[in-house]
Amino acid sequence: MSKRIHPQEVMKALGAVRDPAGRGIVALGCVKGVEVGEGRISVALELPPPISVTTPAGQQLLRAVHQAVEALDAGEVEIHVARPAAEAAGASGPAHPPGAGHGRAPAEAAAAAPKLAPGVKTTIAVASGKGGVGKSTVAANLAVALASAGRSVGLMDTDVYGPSVPMLVGARRDPEVIQGKLEPPTEHGVKIISMGYFLPKDEAVIWRGPMLHKTVQQFLGDVRWGNLDYLVIDLPPGTGDIQLSLCQTASLTGAVIVSTPQDLALTVASKAIAMFQKLNVPILGIVENMSYYVCSHCGHREEIFGHGGARLAAERMGFAFLGEIPLDLRIRTESDRGQPVALDGLTPQGKAFRDAAVALEAEVAKMQVAEEIVIE
Repeated sequence: MSKRIHPQEVMKALGAVRDPAGRGIVALGCVKGVEVGEGRISVALELPPPISVTTPAGQQLLRAVHQAVEALDAGEVEIHVARPAAEAAGASGPAHPPGAGHGRAPAEAAAAAPKLAPGVKTTIAVASGKGGVGKSTVAANLAVALASAGRSVGLMDTDVYGPSVPMLVGARRDPEVIQGKLEPPTEHGVKIISMGYFLPKDEAVIWRGPMLHKTVQQFLGDVRWGNLDYLVIDLPPGTGDIQLSLCQTASLTGAVIVSTPQDLALTVASKAIAMFQKLNVPILGIVENMSYYVCSHCGHREEIFGHGGARLAAERMGFAFLGEIPLDLRIRTESDRGQPVALDGLTPQGKAFRDAAVALEAEVAKMQVAEEIVIE
């Protein structure tokens, strides 16, 4: 009797398969669909040009795919080679969206599907308008701070192109499959899921919107989150497909915007705020990261990127200011070894994150009270 596996396990196995140029087929977006049935695994592929099924390179690649999936020992393997998207669109309409299984258009699927992650009370997206502002570090430490306060917390890393959460929390175990769903590992009291568990290290990911949308659906609906007080979602920087898919798929309580103090970062962060407002997602507040630097030798404080810009922006736009996080060597070193500084609320660095988590909970409570008043 074949064992039950999850589609992401198949994707992980396929991540080791490379085309003749040495590129991973999963990262290239060649895997257009994975379906796991009773005693059967079906894989839909789009071969990278100029490879085709009639060429030796194509036959070699198909054999490698078959062997990788067959090694999972989960049933018969079927491989379906799809026509390139440009050709298929002209001949037979849009191709099936990539990911685990076939699906409908995002808006239609979101309207028709049952509520994903039904046991989650509060869903918070952590976002930024640009990269390099420490958004993932803030997301991981907010999750740990909430867990340290006795809350049940999950952390969902949707940054497919640069999944850093497993490293930030010192991931020691991979997700397991239980009854056809992923059981997320728990680190520091927080349940974690990330594409970092399923993709080869040091490999660039080249995915289009449909596959990103499917990944968000799977992380919400195919993960055994259980009952959580908070699900913190680390978004990639910018205002792209992942953000749109998440807002279409999940019922977000609100978003936290991370920015550094300087004018450029705040200008870009305002674009992320505008995106959430257009999608009717409330802004819970703004965090100013890398707010100031304190010399460990003399105690002198330097405001390297300026200071207070995020607070002023929050006041100007009418949002809560959740706190200032210092630019500090300890935050970097502890993150590198998988020990978020929020684990220790007695240090200035850990206290900064815990204070931000307290302010965040206060904003969530205000929103819930306001909703109850409207309902009554």
